[in-house]
Amino acid sequence: MGQTFGLLLDGLTQALSPTNLLFALVGCVLGTLIGVLPGLGPASAMAILIPVTYDLGPVPAIIMLAAIYYGTQYGGTITSVLVNVPGESTSVVTCLDGHPLARQGRAGTALGVAAIGSLVAGIVGTLALVVLALPLANLALKFGPVEMFALLLLGLTLVMSFRGRSFLAALAVTLLGLMLATVGIDPVQGAPRLTFDNTNLFDGVQLVPVIMGLFGIAELLRGFERPPGQVPRTRIRSLLPTRPEARRSAVAIARGTGVGFGLGLIPGVPGVVPTFVSYALEKRLSRHPERFGRGAVEGVATAESANNSYAQASMVPLLTLGIPGTATVAVLMGAFLINGITPGPFLFRDHPDVVWALIASFLVGNVILFVLNFPLVGVWAKILRIPHAYLRAMILLFCVIGAYTLRQSTFDIGVMLVFGVLGYLFDKLEWPTVPLVIALILGPMLEKNLRAALELSGGDATVFLTAPISAVLLAVATAVVVLSLRGAGRIRAATAGLAPAEEQATKAGGAAPEPASRPGENMEER
Repeated sequence: MGQTFGLLLDGLTQALSPTNLLFALVGCVLGTLIGVLPGLGPASAMAILIPVTYDLGPVPAIIMLAAIYYGTQYGGTITSVLVNVPGESTSVVTCLDGHPLARQGRAGTALGVAAIGSLVAGIVGTLALVVLALPLANLALKFGPVEMFALLLLGLTLVMSFRGRSFLAALAVTLLGLMLATVGIDPVQGAPRLTFDNTNLFDGVQLVPVIMGLFGIAELLRGFERPPGQVPRTRIRSLLPTRPEARRSAVAIARGTGVGFGLGLIPGVPGVVPTFVSYALEKRLSRHPERFGRGAVEGVATAESANNSYAQASMVPLLTLGIPGTATVAVLMGAFLINGITPGPFLFRDHPDVVWALIASFLVGNVILFVLNFPLVGVWAKILRIPHAYLRAMILLFCVIGAYTLRQSTFDIGVMLVFGVLGYLFDKLEWPTVPLVIALILGPMLEKNLRAALELSGGDATVFLTAPISAVLLAVATAVVVLSLRGAGRIRAATAGLAPAEEQATKAGGAAPEPASRPGENMEER
C-alpha cells in the first residue's frame, strides 16, 4: 500500500506541473460549460474535442478529456436546480429536490450542497480507485488469451444488458460494432476484409469519425427537434445549508458515495442508476420521507455524491481491465488508443507515468471544480442564455474540422455524417449506440485473444470451457444474457397489458390514463 501511495505522489507531481495543471483547468471549465448546456453531453463533447488533443501528448490530452468528463457532472447540476432540466442524464434525480429548493428561494443552498457533496465523493472515489487499481491490474496480468477473451466477452454482455429497453436491439447493435471492427487488413493473413476495394478502409473504420457522428452529429439532429426553453432569472443567495441540514447532508453524502462507487465498478450500469438507488435508499432511511420531492437538501446531497463517485469508479474497469462501461469512458479509451496506449492490466506496467498522472489529476480536478463552481455558480447560470443556434454552428464546425484533421481525408467526414444519421435513427428506434462503440473498440482485442487462444490449443475450442477462470466468466456472461432476455420479455408483457386497459377506457368514453413522469426520465446515456 505504501508503494501505491508513493506512485500516487509521483503522479501528483506530474499533475501539478504547469502544463498539466493548465489542461486540467481547461478541461474543468469546458466540462462545466458542457454540463450547463442541456443536450450536449460529455461523450459528444469529448468526441468533438479529441482532434484538438492530437499534438498535446498523451498525459495532457487524457487529463483534459477526463476533466471534461467529471466536470460535466458538476455543470449538469446547475440546470437541474435552476431550470428543472437535467444538463446530464445523471442529474435527473437532482431535479426532484433541487428545483423545489430553487422555487423556495434556496437555489444557492441546493447548489452549495451539491458542490460539497461532489467534492467529497470525487476525492473519496479517487482514493478508492487508488486502493483497487493495482491489485486488480496485477490479477488481470495473470490472465492468458483464454481468460482475456472470456473477460472481454463478459464486458460486452454487461454493457448490452444495461442498454435500452430491448436486449435484442442491443445485441444487434453490438454485432454491427464487431463487424465494423473486422473491416481492414487481416492482422494474420494480411488480406483486405470487407473493404470493397476502397483504400480508405484498409486501415479499418476510424474510431474518431464514428464517435463524433454517433454522439456529436446525432445530438445536433436531435437538438433541432427541441425548442429552446425559457431560462428564469434566479437570484443566488447563501450557498451554505443550516446546521441541521448540514448534519443530514453529511450522512447522505457518505451513503451516496458508497452506492455510486459500488455500482460504478460494474461495466454497463448507466450513470442514472446509482443516483436513483442512492436517492431511494436515503428516502427509505429518512425519519421524514415526506420531505423528499419537496425540497430535501439531503436528496440533492446523496444524488450528487453518488453521481461523482460513480464517475471515478467507472475508471476502474477501464484502467485495470481495458473494458469501457459507458459511452463517455469509451470515448476516453479512444483517446488512449489514439496516443498509442492500450488501457488494461499492462497499462500500470508499461505506462505508469501516464496512468498515475491521470489518477492524481482526478484529485486536482475535483478541487479546481469546487473552486470554479462554489463561488462562481451565478456566472455559470448566465451561460444558459447563449442562443442555441450559435452553439450548433460551432459544434458542427468543430465536428467537420476534427474529422478532416484525422487523416486529411474527406472520406472521414462522410463516415462521420453517415454515423450521425445512424445515431439519430437509433435514437428514434430507441436502440442504444453505446454497445456499437464499445464493440468497435473491443473487437480487435477480442479477435486477437480468440485467435491466440485457438493457436495455443491447436484449434480446440473446448479450451474456453476447460480453463477454470474462463469457464466461470463465460457462465456469468450466459447468465447475464438469460436474465436480460427474461427481463425484456417482462417489459414486453407489461407493455402489451397496457393496451387493453387503454382501449376499454376509450370505449367507455374516457381518456386513456397518462403515465406520471419526472423531469428528464426518458433521458439516458446513449
